[in-house]
Amino acid sequence: MRILVTGSSGWLGQWLVPRLKALGHAVVGLDPVPNPRTDITGSIADRALVRAVIGDHRIGAIVHGGALHKPNIETNSREDFLSVNVRGTFNLLEEAVALGVSRLVFTSTTSLMVSRAVREASAGEAVWMTEDYVSMPRNIYGVTKLSAEHLCRLTHELHGLPVIVIRTARFFPEIDDMAHVIRQNGPNTKANELLFRRLTAADAAEAHVVALEKAPQIGFDTFIACAQTPFKRWDCRELMHDAPSVVARYFPDYRAAYDKLGWTMFDRIDRVYDASHMQARLGFRCATDFRTTLDHLKRGTIPEYLTTSA
Repeated sequence: MRILVTGSSGWLGQWLVPRLKALGHAVVGLDPVPNPRTDITGSIADRALVRAVIGDHRIGAIVHGGALHKPNIETNSREDFLSVNVRGTFNLLEEAVALGVSRLVFTSTTSLMVSRAVREASAGEAVWMTEDYVSMPRNIYGVTKLSAEHLCRLTHELHGLPVIVIRTARFFPEIDDMAHVIRQNGPNTKANELLFRRLTAADAAEAHVVALEKAPQIGFDTFIACAQTPFKRWDCRELMHDAPSVVARYFPDYRAAYDKLGWTMFDRIDRVYDASHMQARLGFRCATDFRTTLDHLKRGTIPEYLTTSA
């Protein structure tokens, strides 16, 4: 299959492009930033360019991972976000329909599910988040990604284009600003997050591969992509007040492994992303989770996916 990957120069593209090529697909990378994985340097906001790329390269499927992201809020205007994240997605969808593309996978984000109230952890318990959870995005990044999701759904309803929306949890190498103030290092933070709001970049790429394969059969759906949480809904109140005790119930061996490294668990966990819908309908579950990570730590090794930096 001839696949267009937008955002090919980014972190997801670093993992996805080689994976698709290894499976025998012909990949065309499109990104405004030059990179060995990027064949065409340009913006999805340019409708004529999008049309030419899809048509000239006889594109059969699209993975749309290109976007302005949360860190870009500091350097780009809200108009830039609308141009790239909304207009760019519209351009790809419209040209995909016009030129007979068979399917599209859209990389969205769980960030759009986080309202200011969730961010400030003002509730008395952790918020259990499924694809049905309704929230008001707290910034222009979330607003534009949610708008793009609606365009994906509408395009499927109007034209029948199979579209899968994947709301990825955190898989970037940087450490985001944290709601929890504890002494921690990067690997410690990432390991903790695998309990409720992180997946590896390799798993994020593999989720897109599976979505590409299953899109024609599914038609349209939205999936949270995250390492499967061990927690249950009834843990939510205690997670907000004593997360280490909850973690110890599921993983009695975690404290000894953490103590050897001088690591700590978050005092509280304010949200839990539930990826069970992806496992049930798409047939995909992340290969790496907190259990596999803890097993590495017990063997005395810190896995690379916890130490990788941008």
